[in-house]
Amino acid sequence: MLQRLLLAPAVVTLFLWMIVPLVMTLYFSVVRYNLMQPGERDFIGLANIEFFVTDPDFGPAVFNTLLLLGSVIAITVVLGVLLALLVNEPFPGRGIVRVLLISPFFVMPTVNALLWKHMMMNPIYGVLAQVWQFFGAQPVDWLTDHPLFSVIVMVAWQWLPFACLIFITSLQSLDREQMEAARMDGANALQRFWYLVLPHLGRPIAVVIMIEMIFLMSVFAEIFTTTGGGPGNESTNVAFLIFKQALMNFDVGVASAGALFAVVLANIAAAFLIRLIGKNLDR
Repeated sequence: MLQRLLLAPAVVTLFLWMIVPLVMTLYFSVVRYNLMQPGERDFIGLANIEFFVTDPDFGPAVFNTLLLLGSVIAITVVLGVLLALLVNEPFPGRGIVRVLLISPFFVMPTVNALLWKHMMMNPIYGVLAQVWQFFGAQPVDWLTDHPLFSVIVMVAWQWLPFACLIFITSLQSLDREQMEAARMDGANALQRFWYLVLPHLGRPIAVVIMIEMIFLMSVFAEIFTTTGGGPGNESTNVAFLIFKQALMNFDVGVASAGALFAVVLANIAAAFLIRLIGKNLDR
C-alpha cells in the first residue's frame, strides 16, 4: 500500500501530461475553431474530420507518408545489416569507424536537412553536383525534380546508424562456435548468412521496424526545411498537411482532426507490428 502511495504522484503527473493534450485535441476536433475568428467555437461534430479527409492533399499525403515509411525502413534495415556485418569483422581502426557510423543519428533533424540541402544536393555548388560535373553530366536539382526521394535519402541517412547500432550489438551475441561448425561442414558465406545470421537478427530487425515506424510517422523538419511540401504536394506527408491546416490556414479544428487521424494510423501500425514482434519473440 505504501509503495502505491509513493508511486501515485508520478503516475498522476504522467497521466495528466498525456491525457490533457489528448482531451484538448478531441475537443478542438469537434468544434469550429479558426484563429482568425477565435470567438466562434460552435459544435460541428465530425465536420472537421470530413473536411480533412476530403482535402485534395489528403490522398497524396497518406501515400507519401506510407512511401516514406516503407522506403526508409527498407533502406535502413538492408544497409544496416550489411554495414553491421562489415564492421563486426576485426580490422584496424574498427572503433573509429563504429563511432563515425553512429554519429549521424545524433544530428538534429533540421541540421540534417540543411546539410543535405546546401552541402550535398545544391545544384550549383553541392557535392553531388560536383560529382555529376566531374563525369560530364548535368547536375540534378534534387529538391525540385525529386523532392520525396530527397527527403527519403535525408531521413534514411539519419536513421541508418540507429539500425546499424542495434544489429552490431546483436551480432556480438552470435554463437561463433555454431558459425565455425557450419563453415567446417562446407556451408558458404551466403548459406551461413541466410540460415544462421539472418534468423539471429530476426528480433532486432522487428524492433527496428517497429521503432522506426512509430517515429517516422511524424517526419516534419526535413520537409519544412527543404521542400516545404512541394512542388505542389509531391513531398507533403500527413504531419506536414496538419501543419498547413493549423498554421497556414489558421484552422485549429481541422488540424486537430488531422492529429487524431495520425494518432489512429500510428496506433494501428504499432498494434500490427507489436503482434508481429510478439510472434517473432515466441519462436
